[in-house]
Amino acid sequence: MTVSSKKTLFVRRLPMLVLGAALFLSGCSAPTTDSSAEESSSSADSRLATVGNSGTLKVCTTGDYRPFTYLDPESGEWTGIDIDMANSLAASMDVEPEFIQTTWKDLMPDFKSKCDMAVGGVSISLERAKEAYFSDATLDEGKTPITLCENVDKYDTIKEINKPGVRSITPIGGTNEKFADANYPNGDIIRFEDNNKIFDEIIAGRADVMTTDASETRWVANEHPELCAVHPDKPFNFSQKAYLLPLGDDEFQEYVNQWLNISKHDGTLAAAEKPWFG
Repeated sequence: MTVSSKKTLFVRRLPMLVLGAALFLSGCSAPTTDSSAEESSSSADSRLATVGNSGTLKVCTTGDYRPFTYLDPESGEWTGIDIDMANSLAASMDVEPEFIQTTWKDLMPDFKSKCDMAVGGVSISLERAKEAYFSDATLDEGKTPITLCENVDKYDTIKEINKPGVRSITPIGGTNEKFADANYPNGDIIRFEDNNKIFDEIIAGRADVMTTDASETRWVANEHPELCAVHPDKPFNFSQKAYLLPLGDDEFQEYVNQWLNISKHDGTLAAAEKPWFG
């Protein structure tokens, strides 16, 4: 083959070579996606953005579980450790808090449909974790009894409380009722609607004992000298309290956890607890 023929053949094949190289390079390249657009959309959907845009942090809470949350029926004023903490979180986001009252029975559906978070002595549970995120824990504790001081020795074990004739009172809904159902099947369980007045039933002699979180028994014992917390430093089980956050919202959860970590170290949480725990 002459040099001239070789040149002609190369020129004819050149477009095919160029096309092949282009296809090869295209095949080696990853499919292009607009990741920045996806990230922007995700950020916009987070409560971190929507709360900031609305100017309001909607907080579900029962208002019946001191020292964490209490709604005064006469003044309409909210108080409690978690109320102060929710106010602090809202301030950190430069928004106003809006407290929405719920019940323990309706806590999860109300939170999912009406609120950005839920607070007020909410216990971490696997059942709740199926429907919501939790913040980092705010408190480690467990269930322990509270009764008339003269009866402390009578009701200091699950076996003693789980007897026919022992009237164990519990609010409806929440982890206290679940604990009573699981541990006192032989006892007489009294289900009581008003958690604000539930301890009056023990004082009045209409109930014998209540098993609740150790933190609540400490506060109640300080408020009512007739009642004594039973071994609050050695509860029957282990539990933690935290804040309920929207399931799947990693950005908001991360922000709340960072704020909570700072609050634990700069005195914010300690200041919220001091009026209640001393």
